[in-house]
Amino acid sequence: MAWKDDLDQFMTGLIRRNPGEPEFHQAVYEVVANLFPYIDDKPIYKDAQIIERLSEPDRIISFRVVWEDDEGHVRVNRGWRVQNNNAIGPYKGGLRFHPSVNQSILKFLAFEQTFKNSLTSLPMGGGKGGANFNPKGKSDGEVMRFCQSYMTELRHYIGPNMDIPAGDIGVGAREIGYMFGQYKRLTKEFTGVLTGKGMEFGGSLIRVEATGYGTVYMMNNMLKTNKDTFEGKRVAISGSGNVAIYAAEKVNQLGGTVVTLSDSSGFIYDADGIDSSKLDYIKDLKTVQRGRISKYVEQYPNAKFYADKRPWSVSCDIALPCATQNELDHDDARELLKNGCIGVSEGANMPSSLEAIKLFQEHKILFAPSKAANAGGVAVSGLEMSQNSARISWTEKELQRLLEDIMSRIHDQCEAYGRESDTYVDYVKGANIAGFIKVADAMLAYGAI
Repeated sequence: MAWKDDLDQFMTGLIRRNPGEPEFHQAVYEVVANLFPYIDDKPIYKDAQIIERLSEPDRIISFRVVWEDDEGHVRVNRGWRVQNNNAIGPYKGGLRFHPSVNQSILKFLAFEQTFKNSLTSLPMGGGKGGANFNPKGKSDGEVMRFCQSYMTELRHYIGPNMDIPAGDIGVGAREIGYMFGQYKRLTKEFTGVLTGKGMEFGGSLIRVEATGYGTVYMMNNMLKTNKDTFEGKRVAISGSGNVAIYAAEKVNQLGGTVVTLSDSSGFIYDADGIDSSKLDYIKDLKTVQRGRISKYVEQYPNAKFYADKRPWSVSCDIALPCATQNELDHDDARELLKNGCIGVSEGANMPSSLEAIKLFQEHKILFAPSKAANAGGVAVSGLEMSQNSARISWTEKELQRLLEDIMSRIHDQCEAYGRESDTYVDYVKGANIAGFIKVADAMLAYGAI
């Protein structure tokens, strides 16, 4: 097949041009492995080099961030903004503050974001940014000074019709507030330049819940294609941040039983189920007490804590990886399959390795890739942009309905392009092709250069 040679040649060139960026290589390969066979008989995309253009960011902005800690010492970090593609709307994607942040991770996230935003059917391009700054253990004053310094430089490259960042790992309402305040102070404008803002100054209801809810809605739609539901299903979830907690909340609402949550120290297993009252305890533990998930077993002694392990070895029907990239590898996937797992929906960005995904596909279980499954967060960010532009706000009920509708449309697009038989839908292929078509056609409409 000619497309296989084209794919090999493309990846060889991409790796050569982007050395030392394994996360970016992985993200691109996962997409283009489906796109090359799709465009093989469509010269309009091949001749215009659409895949090559999509995998080369429009621009990468890198800058120094200088701030002062509480002891008066000058500290230096590096900040980035990767603006990948704005064919269907202004760049849109979160800011991540974490010591692991580097250019490779941000390029993978911005590339993935381009397809994710396309799937929502909202007019948003793809971007991502952040810094190798760790907010953990920092005082409010230190975080404020860092955010103000970061925004002092970033403001030159963003705007409500240019690039609208949001929050991500390490960037919550506190950080967004500090950055929005600095932007407003420097530009003398009150515009919807950031999403994830507080309700007092233009934020949207259910923004915190949206990614977790959307991850579960996606799986629920997939189950419906098999005439199944969450009712009675045992669900393993990784993470204990907003995505994991609100995914657990929605699973409980739909009749499932959540049996695990985790953090970097290990995971808890509660055979009785992590119900709403237990979730409330975890919310307080993580946001107020700033404690480790291991403390859960002190409050609920029937549960067990497994140190330095991930939760994929437990018996479950559904798995929702909601922590970080590449947290679910081939061995984990094999354990899940052995223990009866029938579906995986990715709440984090690229949490499953390529080898794990291949195993899921070989066994034809329900598998929703992150660009489809965790699009709920950016969907509500897009709705926040609309509310800011129109100077209005919608009720929680209205936003819940809109989020469900968007996730249903995403599912239907993935099913349309991924159905391979009466009994199997390749949601990875469906998401990649559906996300590609809208962006590619817009790029063609603008001309070849």
